This record gives sequence, structure tokens and C-alpha cells, in this order.
Amino acid sequence: MLENRIISPEFGFSSEEEKIQEINLRPKAIDEYIGQEKVKENLKVYIQAAKKRGEALDHVLLYGPPGLGKTTLAMIIANEMESNIKVTSGPAIEKAGDLAAILTNLKENDVLFIDEIHRLNKNVEEILYPALEDFNLDIIIGKGPTAKSIRLDLPHFTLVGATTKAGSLSAPLRDRFGIISKLELYSAENLASIIKRSAKILNIEIDDEAALEIGSRCRGTPRIANRLLKRVRDFAEFEGKTKINYTIANEALNKLEIDEIGLDRVDREMLLGIINGFNGGPVGLDTLAALIGEDKDTIEDVYEPYLMQIGFLSRTPRGRIVSSLAYNHLNIEEKKK
Repeated sequence: MLENRIISPEFGFSSEEEKIQEINLRPKAIDEYIGQEKVKENLKVYIQAAKKRGEALDHVLLYGPPGLGKTTLAMIIANEMESNIKVTSGPAIEKAGDLAAILTNLKENDVLFIDEIHRLNKNVEEILYPALEDFNLDIIIGKGPTAKSIRLDLPHFTLVGATTKAGSLSAPLRDRFGIISKLELYSAENLASIIKRSAKILNIEIDDEAALEIGSRCRGTPRIANRLLKRVRDFAEFEGKTKINYTIANEALNKLEIDEIGLDRVDREMLLGIINGFNGGPVGLDTLAALIGEDKDTIEDVYEPYLMQIGFLSRTPRGRIVSSLAYNHLNIEEKKK
């Protein structure tokens, strides 16, 4: 079910062409980046100061929900610092030797971007500590009595770590980051600006009202905004329209079963299941997983966060409870318990 969910930030690309388009939509400079004003302004200061001193930027940790632009910001940091960037992810670095190979190939002031850094192997993490702090790498060669420890000097580099679960990072690793920035969900106005910028790159004509309508239905996430723009474009082209207006955008999003606040069919099934089957809750996670036919981790990581952010669902020690706001949105009268 998750693979086909268009408003999931983890939704895969339908083709290689779409993947390339997604990369092309990413802003290259910090001034092109829309939203996240506090994070952006602070990064500008840190980057300019580091460039004036001729030093590598301090290590940066970016955290927040998927699809908010953590990878894009990492690319921008490398671009603004006029450095090369090497991209990898936590699960991809299985052994300490893999990390050693990456680190020894870095050049002075290079940027190393590790996505999903909370999923780093503990043994790999231990090697990373001296590399981040002292720019040294301790490698043990051989086994038993003949084993030797060799210390390699590393160039001064910047690690940019990205995570959706900052709480899962170990305290020693988190302490090694000098710059820690949280990315927040975007406003509908910021998303409308992103949609208009993307439309220009994709050669799509769109009016302000249509851009705002799409922006208000994409869960505060630019990745979903760009994906919905492409699907609305498909509907417009099918109908022979050259410009996307409010009517086309609204009809297309209704056909995709995405309502005015970004809930899709799965969200509504989940809320209605709790309301109709359990009088609004509390419902245990195992029961909820069986109810909608989904994995427990998927419910916790994908479905619940947005419903909790908009106040439709709450987690309690006894289980999940649907709020009065959800009853009002679904036009259902709340029964007295």
C-alpha cells in the first residue's frame, strides 16, 4: 500500500527521467532556497565566516521529517563552500573499512554527506569520533600479538549528517556536530512559491491560486508539492489545457483522493476505522496495524506523524485516540463516552 501512496515523502520515482527531474528542481544556491528562514540565515553566517578564515565549515546536523530539503541543503553547503561533495547513507557503510576508504579519499575542505546517519553501525561510529574531532583515523592492522595500530592524518572536511530521528542518535555522535539545525514543515505560501519555481523549470504555466491550492494539500513538504504538481500537469495535458488554474488543480487533486488539508484515502480509512470500530479509541498499535493492513513501523513513521501534527490523532499509554478536530473534518458527530 505504501509504494502507491503519492503523498508519502518516501514515495519512489516512477522512472529514471522523473528522478533526474527531481534533481534538476533542487536549488543550487542558498538564496534560491525557499523557506526555512532561520536555518538559512544562520547557515549564511557560518559559511561566510568559514570562507573568510579559509577553513572547513564546522560539522552540520540537519534533522526533520522526510522531504523537507535536508539533502538539498547539504548540496547547497558544498556549492557555497566551493567544495566537492561525497554522498552516502548510514546503512550503506557496513564496515569500518568502508568509512576509512571514504575518509581517506576526501580532499581539504570537502563535504561528506551521510543520509540517515542514525542508522550507522556502532563500530563505524566509533571510528568516526576521532575523524570528526581530531581529523585522525586509527586503523588496526593484523590480528593477535602482531596487531599494530596506525594513525592516519585526514584533511579538514565537513560532515553533514541528515536524520529523520534525531532522538535515535547517540549522545557522543550528536556532541561532535557544531551546527545543529531543525527543519520545520513549510507554510502553504512557501510551498506555493516552490511550486511556481518548479513549474517554471518544468515549462508549466500555473496561476497563483492553483499553486496555493496544491501547496495547501501537500502536508507542508516540498517533495510532495513537486510530485503533486507533476500529476496535476498530467491531468491538465490530458484535457488539452496549456495552463493550470484553480479548477484544474482542484479537480485533479480530488481525483487523486487528496482532500483540502492533505489527507488521502489511507488516512481517512485509519481515522474512520478507529471512530467506527472503537468509538474513537484508545486503540493499540497492533490492532491498528491489523485494521488497515499495514506494518507497525510504517504506521508510526509514515501515517501518524502528520495526523498528530494537525491534531487529529494522539498517542497515549493506552493507545491511539482520535480528536474532536478529526470528527469535525470527517463530518461525524462525536459520541459521548
